[in-house]
Amino acid sequence: MDLQELMNTPEGEQPQKPSPLKSLEKDLVFYSDSIREVANEIIAEGLSEHPIFVAHQHQVDLGELILDKDELGTGWTIQASTVEEFIEKGIIARPRKAAFLKSYKDPSEFMCLFVIVPEGANFVFYPYK
Repeated sequence: MDLQELMNTPEGEQPQKPSPLKSLEKDLVFYSDSIREVANEIIAEGLSEHPIFVAHQHQVDLGELILDKDELGTGWTIQASTVEEFIEKGIIARPRKAAFLKSYKDPSEFMCLFVIVPEGANFVFYPYK
């Protein structure tokens, strides 16, 4: 799934307010180089072949803080995690690991984001700029 799909409103419905994902897309352009650098470090250090970045606007106890919205004056905070942590915490069920890895895109070209909004959360693969 990409950000555009998440931002689309079902036909006939008018959005109540602008999607917070519009501001996420703007922040991702700004954060792109930093996220890519952290993904490369996670892979190079052997921590995981599958980095996942948690994007949120509230407090989340998942991964390690890498980009703080309050410090950077942006709308979204980004935390670095791995598929292994997601499985350990039960966010990705062990029986679903193979299916998730099959859909996981090349981490040198795409950042894997777990986007958390008040309505729920979803995985998004977003290309580096």
